[in-house]
Amino acid sequence: MSHRLSLAHIEHAMHVIDPVFLNTPQYRAESLERALGCRLVVKVETLNPIRSFKGRGASYLTAQVPTGAQLVCASAGNFGQAMAYACRSRGIRLIVYASVHANPLKIERMQALGAEVRLHGDDFDAAKLGARRLATSGVTFIEDSRDVATGEGAGTMGLELLRWPEPLDSVLVALGNGAMLTGVGRWVKAYVPATQMIGVAAQGAPAMVESWRTGRIIEYSAVHTIADGIAVRIPIPEAVKDMDGTVDDALLVGDDAILAAMKLLHQHLGLVVEPSGAVGVAAILEHRARFQDQLVATIICGGNLTPQQVHRWLLDG
Repeated sequence: MSHRLSLAHIEHAMHVIDPVFLNTPQYRAESLERALGCRLVVKVETLNPIRSFKGRGASYLTAQVPTGAQLVCASAGNFGQAMAYACRSRGIRLIVYASVHANPLKIERMQALGAEVRLHGDDFDAAKLGARRLATSGVTFIEDSRDVATGEGAGTMGLELLRWPEPLDSVLVALGNGAMLTGVGRWVKAYVPATQMIGVAAQGAPAMVESWRTGRIIEYSAVHTIADGIAVRIPIPEAVKDMDGTVDDALLVGDDAILAAMKLLHQHLGLVVEPSGAVGVAAILEHRARFQDQLVATIICGGNLTPQQVHRWLLDG
């Protein structure tokens, strides 16, 4: 079976991506394991200048863009920060479209990193439509997950995860537009096919999971979840196709489980994790019997919360 995502490119990306995003900590979260009923390896992608994994794909993608180019993209916040950081270092002008309801902390950081931010539409997919309309012969539209370099850059996490000295039974990865899941899954399934690659999406944003399961694109008019980083209502067809052969299963988790997972990660590991970064742990909470006694890995993929969100979600109660 052929794949858009190239193993050779993933390996090459390890030599191209800004080192600040590579070789992130991965360790047993032993204090959490009793609560979860499995052995858990966490890979922490929040200890970098943008607090998320998105720097990997953005760094690899922009390395292929000429200096002086003009780009436009859409973002719920983390991809926009990653692109702004990468474009600033390469002298590339960037415009980011974000929803009028986007996380204000993420908007502020995109602007601080040099991006021009335009607020458009009620959600991420509406903002994306605005960004696509701007694209002309002089401004190139970049789409996370559709542009294959974003998935290949994210795939470097799979390469690093497989350095773990024991075989992993399952790897739980947040499923938004799909770059992280398909990139990591492409590497893991190629080298350790027995490891189960499992995507985790929010119950209030099931479009990607349903599209993959049915083999046809299913769109929603609205999404309802606190996990804004994975709140996709209009799937990217190429990314859904990329799941074939790289993903074994997909699970949906509720906001209550996501909040419980965020609190557990904060209390036991001292990590400030945004909702989309905690869905792997949420999946274990909701499917405890399935992962009983397994060696499970999950990627803590983002940690951008406003002070108000930290107080409301992590400290209250």
